[in-house]
Amino acid sequence: MDSSKGTVFCATLLKLAVLVTLARYVSAKTLKYQVYEEQKVGTVIARLREDVADVLSKLPSTIPLRFRAMQRGSASLLSVRDQDGEISIRTKIDREKLCEKNLNCTIEFDVLTLPTDHLQLFHIEVEILDINDNAPQFARPVIPIEISETAAVGSRIPLDSATDPDVGENSLNTYSLTPSDFFMIDILTRTDGAKYAELVVLKELDREVRASYELQLTASDRGVPPKFGTTLLKISIADSNDNNPVFEKPSYVINLLENSPLGSLLIDLNATDPDEGTNGKIVYSFSSHVSPKILETFKINSDNGHLTLMRKVDFESTNSYDIDVQAQDMGPNSMPAHCKVIIKVVDVNDNKPDISINLMSTGNEEIAYISETAPVDTFAALVRVDDLDSGLNGEVECRLHGQGHFRLQKTYEKNYMILTNVTLDREKRSEYSLTVIAEDKGSPSLSTIKHFTVQVQDENDNVPKFEKSRYEISQVENNSPGAYLSSVRASDPDLGPNGQVSYSILESTVHGSSISTYVTIDPSNGDIYALRTFDREDVSQISFLVQARDSGSLPLRSNVTIVLTVLDENDNSPVIMMPQLWNHTADVPVSKYAEIGDVVTVVRAIDRDAGTNGDLSCSVVGGNEAGYFAMDAKTCEIRTNVSMQDVPQDHVELTVLVQDHGAQPLSARALLRLSLYENIENHMNPHLTGGGTGDGPLDVSMIIIISLGVICAILLLIMVAFALRCSREKNDTRSYNCRVAESTYQQHPKKPSRQIHKGDITLVPTVNGTLPIRAHHHSPTSSPGPERAHMGSRQSQHSRQSLNSLVTISSNHILENFALEMTHATPPVEQVSQLLSILHQGQYQPRPSFRGNKYSRSYRYALQDMDKFSLKDSGRGDSDAGDSDCEMGRDSPIDRLLGDGFGDLFHNDGHHRLHPGEKGSPIGLSCD
Repeated sequence: MDSSKGTVFCATLLKLAVLVTLARYVSAKTLKYQVYEEQKVGTVIARLREDVADVLSKLPSTIPLRFRAMQRGSASLLSVRDQDGEISIRTKIDREKLCEKNLNCTIEFDVLTLPTDHLQLFHIEVEILDINDNAPQFARPVIPIEISETAAVGSRIPLDSATDPDVGENSLNTYSLTPSDFFMIDILTRTDGAKYAELVVLKELDREVRASYELQLTASDRGVPPKFGTTLLKISIADSNDNNPVFEKPSYVINLLENSPLGSLLIDLNATDPDEGTNGKIVYSFSSHVSPKILETFKINSDNGHLTLMRKVDFESTNSYDIDVQAQDMGPNSMPAHCKVIIKVVDVNDNKPDISINLMSTGNEEIAYISETAPVDTFAALVRVDDLDSGLNGEVECRLHGQGHFRLQKTYEKNYMILTNVTLDREKRSEYSLTVIAEDKGSPSLSTIKHFTVQVQDENDNVPKFEKSRYEISQVENNSPGAYLSSVRASDPDLGPNGQVSYSILESTVHGSSISTYVTIDPSNGDIYALRTFDREDVSQISFLVQARDSGSLPLRSNVTIVLTVLDENDNSPVIMMPQLWNHTADVPVSKYAEIGDVVTVVRAIDRDAGTNGDLSCSVVGGNEAGYFAMDAKTCEIRTNVSMQDVPQDHVELTVLVQDHGAQPLSARALLRLSLYENIENHMNPHLTGGGTGDGPLDVSMIIIISLGVICAILLLIMVAFALRCSREKNDTRSYNCRVAESTYQQHPKKPSRQIHKGDITLVPTVNGTLPIRAHHHSPTSSPGPERAHMGSRQSQHSRQSLNSLVTISSNHILENFALEMTHATPPVEQVSQLLSILHQGQYQPRPSFRGNKYSRSYRYALQDMDKFSLKDSGRGDSDAGDSDCEMGRDSPIDRLLGDGFGDLFHNDGHHRLHPGEKGSPIGLSCD
């Protein structure tokens, strides 16, 4: 029983031993060899039959073994012989091409033994050893370096690094520089172990002492023998501004997610320069020796120093980047500042949130449109955020950046609405750039940024605004109709029709006439033009409103006041008022006993112009060759220069000139006949001497008032008598028609025409060439047309003074003491002839007959304000025809009395004859 158990146990142990032996024979064995690069083809590395003889000895010797290589990858560089497993070099091996900078460079492959019944597996590892077959090499044979003379001691300038593809002892080891008292190099090591050098300033530089340096930079390895590479540093010293840019830190470390989106802002580099202008304007850039790979992957904004990602990074390929950045101001001879940005790529989850924005707008999907009148909480866009990740990496938080004018409101799950947070105003800001940021809760988290634009649509919510609150413009009188006056401008910040402004003049009146007859405005550009010729003596200032109106559907308006001042021109000649002239002549009595310096007379004259154009001066221009008299140019007083008893003659004729001070002066002349009398009291006349009102019992004003009152009373009696006569001739009870009576007057058998006698004519002196009368409130106010203004500009001084006297035709009821200096001894024919001559020469003006008590104002009050009345046409059409009830073209009773010849007295220069009823007609009749 026990022996049988032992036999079974031994058999089991034997089986286990066979199984273990078989397993050992087919198990893999690793064989490691070494060989230097650049060996000749055919160089034997190893013979497997010898190296694995211990394994092969356990196999039956009768079996012919063969070796078979299982080629893979770089194993094709080697060959394995079948008979004995000899491993040799098939092609020349370059370690730098095969493994680049990796320290461990190995060719691995497997070798099998055949036949398969006795299969053995051997793993072969051939390490390629580096030889010093490459020298360090610089990218540029010459490196230009510019250093400011103000560079501080210790300033560092990164230099180009040399490259050496060898590894280990044969790789780049150190740098050396030509000895210099001003420069040295500092050898540093990058994060990947590579050596690089920085040029360090040892002493202060002075360009005026030495402007350039040439130093040789040498890179060497530790091979046996060592190899070298050189480059020439050409250092130029230049003047620089006082301050150089300075970074906040000499280096920055940034962790960059490997799935960061392109365009991500990595860092906002902030270099400061206290200089102003171009000396303080900083430009950022990469240093000249950065690798092309960095230039392809990253971008730096030259203006603000924003470092952004341009190309995807991969942690498995490159886990860090060393970037040299320089900041240089734009001043002359600037010295750049350098800093190092170390970017560490961080391995994170692969999916980032996705943002979709629905703007609910047709056409452009990146622009939302909102009216500026939209209320708060107006919908702008719908946002949905998704993340394909799960768990915390798929939970996304969303936020909005938009200057506070918009807000993000979550609706449910992954949906958000963007709503307005305030009332928008397009004129303040017409466009908003909104940024939606979605970030998951992963560690580290991923974020997505998406931008869209909100454009504010215009509404007509702005009133046109003028450049000024009030415009004051001026125009010289006597302008041509259509003359440009000025321009007004109104701005409207609205768009399209809402901002298109048109101009108009609001209706108003100027002296009873519409403003539209004075000025007009171009509705498109606001240019203002004159529609008539302005007369300052008629209208000196015009004020009107201009309205600016936009073209919106509900137009908005604004008004501005325009004040037009009419400037004076010298277009009025002086008019001599005293002494009273007949045919430009006046008789002045002078006492024969007057002594030197006594006042003979005073010349009074007026000029309606203003300023220097109306400033008058007087002078004697003729008849005073003997120097008997002297005239004061300012006061116009004529005084004796000698004792009048020494004057041999009894009569002296002086020609007096009154002239204004305009650029082209106008003047008036008068002939003064000075007569010497021993008894001057009998020959005194206030009108001739210019004496005061207290020299006689009655002054000039009182005489005129009394005479006009008498004339009015007589005219009233005549009108009453005429009305009674007309009423008696009517049999019916209807009121007497003056016009009908007048039209039938010539056929009336009982009313023969009455002959006019010289006693019926009375000459009444006037003041300022006309009676000071008040305009009737019913007088026409329309302005004269261009033809009227043109005719008035052609008329001479003579035509304006042609009606300077008043002739009043009445019955023989005029008192004789109102006749002025017309000698009764003169024969009637000569008397009438003298009257006609005076009328023709403009010394008296026929007095028009106006109906009713049209001019009831006190004549004394009128005389006090006589300077207010113009000698020009007022421009308002105040003609006598407008005040007469008699029809134009019909003969008046005065015409029949005087005959056709009397009208010829008013023939103007032989070319124009004023007819009864016309403006300026010498005779008019009112029939009420």
